[in-house]
Amino acid sequence: MGKVLAIVGAVAVSLAVAGTALANHSWGNYHWSRASNPLALNVGDNVNSGWDAYLSGAISDWDQSSVLALTGVAGGTTPSSCSPTSGRIEVCNAAYGNTGWLGVAQIWVTRSSHITQATTKVNDTYFDTAAYNTPAWRRLVMCQEVGHDFGLDHQDVNFNNGNLGTCMDYTNDPDGPPSNEHPNQHDYDQLESIYAHLDGSGGGGGNSGCHGHNPNCQNGVGNAPPFSQAGRGNGDLYIDELPNGGRRITHVFWASLG
Repeated sequence: MGKVLAIVGAVAVSLAVAGTALANHSWGNYHWSRASNPLALNVGDNVNSGWDAYLSGAISDWDQSSVLALTGVAGGTTPSSCSPTSGRIEVCNAAYGNTGWLGVAQIWVTRSSHITQATTKVNDTYFDTAAYNTPAWRRLVMCQEVGHDFGLDHQDVNFNNGNLGTCMDYTNDPDGPPSNEHPNQHDYDQLESIYAHLDGSGGGGGNSGCHGHNPNCQNGVGNAPPFSQAGRGNGDLYIDELPNGGRRITHVFWASLG
């Protein structure tokens, strides 16, 4: 009996450790500054009727987090430029061209790693094709790019392994099974970890400069290599050091080459 209990205990510990590791997908300690939880954040709707349901679904999914209080509001920019608005997220769709990407998330952060504004763009040049014009692909990309705007990174970046059941997992088969169209409990757990403190009681990691740590981290806004079809070999993370000491950081969701 003691041996059985020991085995059960070891399995429980193993599962707990695995769960903790899987949920460790914070994006560089970047987070929105707030004086109280939940974080109240507006999400600007700059998308057309073909995307409205998917943006509303992503807002509803992420709003289930105990540390987020999201409100969809009228957009504050034009879809073609998708310029940021201080203190909120702007979400846009347009035919951005044969750029190689399905979606991008951009955040602007201070020296103390606080997000001050964010954008998500989804590219109709690809979503108007048969390969990507499906509810599953639209849900996956919208959910993931908005998730990045809160400070979440990916749980997994392998397109070809089994789905983890979260939109923060790369996949070539978004509807699975299991489906990768929505957040999972690990995403909510990670958000609770990211927003466990109130600002003023610790938390910001601080920016340490490029120092060659990322090949796409460049001094001076706009100097990072372009995230275009020709530059996709540079990876999916692009960092611009800004003159004020902050950063503009971009996550790119590349389209398949197949």
